Amino acid sequence: MKSLLLQIIYALLYAGAYAAEERPKFNVGIIFASKNDETEIAFRTAIERANVFERSFELEPIVEYADTDDSFMVEKTVCKLIAQGVIAIFGPNTAGGTDVVASICNTLDIPHIVFDWTPSEALSDRQHSSMTLNVHPNNILLSRGLAEILQSFSWRSYTIVYETERELQQLQDVLQVGEPSSNPTTVRQLTEGPDFRPFLKNIKLSTDSCIVLHCSTDNVMKILKQANELRMLGEYQSVFITVLDTHTLDFQELLSVNANITTIRLMDPTDYQVKNVAHDWEEHEKREGHYYRADPSQVKTNMILANDAVSMFVKGLAELGIAEELNPPKLECRKNRAWTHGRRIIEFLKARSVEAATGRVDFNEHGERNFFTLRFMELTTSGFLDLATWDPVNGVDSLEKEDASEKRVGEKLANKTMIITSRIGAPFLLNREPKDGEILQGNARYEGYSMDLIDAIAKLLNFKYEFVLAPDGKYGSFNKLTQSWDGLVKQLLDGNADLGICDLTMTSARRQAVDFTPPFMTLGISILYAKPEQPPPDLFSFLSPFSLDVWLYMATAYLGVSLLIFGLSRMAPADWENPHPCKEPEEVENPWCMSNTTWLAVGSIMGQGCDILPKAASTRLVTGMWWFFALMMLNSYTANLAAFLTMSRMESSIESAEDLAAQSKIKYGALLGGSTMGFFRDSNFSTYQRMWTAMETARPSVFTKNNDEGVDRVLKGKGLYAFLMESTTLEYIIERNCDLMQVGGWLDYKTYGIAMPFNSPYRKQISGAVLKLGESGMLSELKRKWWKEMHGGGSCSQAESSGGDTPELDLENVGGVFLVLGIGLLTAILIGMCEFLWNIKAVAIEEKISLSEAFKAELMFALRFWIQTKPVNIASSSGGSSSSSSSSSKSSKSSKSSSSSSSSSTKRSKRSSKSYARSISQSTKSIINVTHDLEKNDLSVHDKLRKISSMFSLKSAPSEPSVANVHLDPPPALKHNSQPNHHHAVDKHTQMVREVAQQTTLTSDDGSDRDEVEAQQPEIDEIPIAQPHQHHNHNHHHHHHHHHHKNHDHNHHQQLDDHQPAMQLVERTPNGKVARNGHAGFGSAEV
Repeated sequence: MKSLLLQIIYALLYAGAYAAEERPKFNVGIIFASKNDETEIAFRTAIERANVFERSFELEPIVEYADTDDSFMVEKTVCKLIAQGVIAIFGPNTAGGTDVVASICNTLDIPHIVFDWTPSEALSDRQHSSMTLNVHPNNILLSRGLAEILQSFSWRSYTIVYETERELQQLQDVLQVGEPSSNPTTVRQLTEGPDFRPFLKNIKLSTDSCIVLHCSTDNVMKILKQANELRMLGEYQSVFITVLDTHTLDFQELLSVNANITTIRLMDPTDYQVKNVAHDWEEHEKREGHYYRADPSQVKTNMILANDAVSMFVKGLAELGIAEELNPPKLECRKNRAWTHGRRIIEFLKARSVEAATGRVDFNEHGERNFFTLRFMELTTSGFLDLATWDPVNGVDSLEKEDASEKRVGEKLANKTMIITSRIGAPFLLNREPKDGEILQGNARYEGYSMDLIDAIAKLLNFKYEFVLAPDGKYGSFNKLTQSWDGLVKQLLDGNADLGICDLTMTSARRQAVDFTPPFMTLGISILYAKPEQPPPDLFSFLSPFSLDVWLYMATAYLGVSLLIFGLSRMAPADWENPHPCKEPEEVENPWCMSNTTWLAVGSIMGQGCDILPKAASTRLVTGMWWFFALMMLNSYTANLAAFLTMSRMESSIESAEDLAAQSKIKYGALLGGSTMGFFRDSNFSTYQRMWTAMETARPSVFTKNNDEGVDRVLKGKGLYAFLMESTTLEYIIERNCDLMQVGGWLDYKTYGIAMPFNSPYRKQISGAVLKLGESGMLSELKRKWWKEMHGGGSCSQAESSGGDTPELDLENVGGVFLVLGIGLLTAILIGMCEFLWNIKAVAIEEKISLSEAFKAELMFALRFWIQTKPVNIASSSGGSSSSSSSSSKSSKSSKSSSSSSSSSTKRSKRSSKSYARSISQSTKSIINVTHDLEKNDLSVHDKLRKISSMFSLKSAPSEPSVANVHLDPPPALKHNSQPNHHHAVDKHTQMVREVAQQTTLTSDDGSDRDEVEAQQPEIDEIPIAQPHQHHNHNHHHHHHHHHHKNHDHNHHQQLDDHQPAMQLVERTPNGKVARNGHAGFGSAEV
């Protein structure tokens, strides 16, 4: 119906044309390489269409055929067209011979319009083609458009395949895209066909999965079909066909391939102009009696460009408005006479812009088309899909919405089972131990960090996965001899896996072979080393703060200061003291014996002080300097003691990589073929170069096949082997093996990523999933789980953290302190036992009793823990059995009082005992003489008392025994007299003497404790007594109350004096015993 309508319209137009005045007719010529070229259909149809719609003139096509490779034939054909008076020459339709036609037209000013690709000309050559317009996109701009489209793919490397030099010239900008350092480009010329399989196998071995194919349209399908047979059109292979007529080929056999096949074209098949032109071609051939099928989506580029060339020329000539005055040129090639209207027409066409079937057509001053639109397409199961456009102004402009693209990839993922290649290595992938009776299959056989990470990504993107181990169990390294990869990388390159995950480091070499997602873990190379063996606890670790030399110097200083104080105190007058401050001294004493000076020195350095202090300036200065020294040493010791007791001295022999490089005793190695080994091999740092040389030349080899072997060598090496490995695996190991540790920090910085083949369509989706997991904290949670919790993780860190910052001290650390304390206590017990036994011997001698009796008495008293006072001697503890019965009660009371006083007294000074003994002896003799004088002289009682009182002065030594302890025994004759009056007289006289002694004692006693006189005092002259007794030479201070003395009858005393010619003075203890040394002891017990 439509064709009938068009025929009616054409008939009406023709009828109208003939009815009108006759239009001027102009000839236009065109040159074709062959008679069967479809471009002729487009040219003739365009002329017919122009004659229908243009009424101001009519065009008559003149078609010539010539071999475009033969320049002579081309020149002859052009001259033939010029002789026929053509106003314009189109073609030829191929690049061959175009320069000949352009040169002739330029000479004769005949407009020349071409519609095929022509190589770029130098500026000096363009003057010979000033009359030429080319509707085909400019070569430089077209190459630039291809390069920008190629860059949008983000291919890391690719191979360019071209057929002839013509194709290579068309890709001049594409060749400049790749950089040898980052994106290497391989250029290969296609071999002669029809079998291209050997050529394609070489590309496959090069691991390039991206191909830029630029060849003739006839060879495109042959190459693609043979590549598909070689499994080179897999899911991760990409082919970019830069031929503008690729869309005209039948891709029905390749619609099911997974490869990413893309191409470009100039026209939009949905544009109405393209559809109308295609329909006109069909109608034209139909009128000619030929069947021709023109699908707008498969229109050839040359045909549509020929249509645009005729359309552009007709519209320009009509707009110029010179059809009426335009005369056909009458020129000859042999005559160089130019056509007058030709240059005007060509300049006008250059200056205008027109919309054609291939888009907007603009020309530059050289007649080259500088604006066009390339449409980028992808081959899908339903045909070609436009993805983007490119033009010189806007560049690449995507036509597909991002959501739609992700939706298409998501649909592909949902229907796909991803093959994951990995290797066994804790904690990334481990073999799961089956339970009783359980059979593990598929993914259930494995567990680890990699499994959990892929599972989390699969849940986000909704795809299935299957783990497959790499056959060789290696990570992936490039063998320069075989020029091939191994391990996980090989599996990805061979198309056996979609993703690769393990502790695979993202290195530059691996980035040249495979692609990576953003890193999911950061790490660095570190040193695994065995912990030094902890030294056994030292009982005397409390001596560690100071060295042996310091202790020796301190001991020497201690003895030196003690001797210096002893010597200076002997020379300093201020350190000689009066033993009896209450009276003028007859001699002075020095308390600074060696025992006291050493006590002062040791008390100062222990921080406890001393009960006596020096008085002289010299000794005080020495003491002050010693105190300063003791303060500094004590504080230094205290400050260092905590560190030495709480910190185990586990010092490693190496602390960094520099320490390893600087020695040769400790060997070190790395994983064979791993990234750590490559780091040292390729490093330019001098330290790492020395380490690599040492590792490479070491025999036996220090490299290991896996990490477990390296760990085992470190454990067995006992500090003679260190293993260089990645910090993540190292952290996992030291969390479970407390005998190992990490030495130093990271030697470099690297990352782990999920590997995938280049140009994977899922890269964007998987990379986005990794980033989401990192932002949500899932990656950190997975690492904590597999490093700190699973399979015994965290045991070593828990053991370290349980001790806290200040670990508890075991008995082994402070056992030496207890040992010193025990030794001191045992020594004190032995000394105490010796003192106890020595005292028993002295008591036995003094009391004239057996050793067993003395031991029993002293031991029984010592066991009475509730008694706080002790009698002076054993006899006193018996209650005074030797006393008379009439005075037993008084003696008992006096004994208790005397025992209480003696328990609170201290030992008498040895140096004061001699002077004290002499004073007592003199006092005793004076009392005896006075007593005899009183007896001889007839004095009153009061006179006698005053006489006796004058013998006792307040200036007596405070440490002297009380006069109250002096006991006067009557002469033997009087003592044995049984007459009552005699006994009464004696008692009266005795009572009088006692009262005098008590009063005198109260006068001279100041209430303070006095020093005892030791037993080693020289004995006083013996006084003849009736019954002598031994007594301890101890001086006790007693407090007495004043007694009022009664007056006694003088006659009674006179009677007593007649019967008692002489009085004997003896010293008695409170129970009546006679003192051993004969000192006069004045007591209140009895006389």
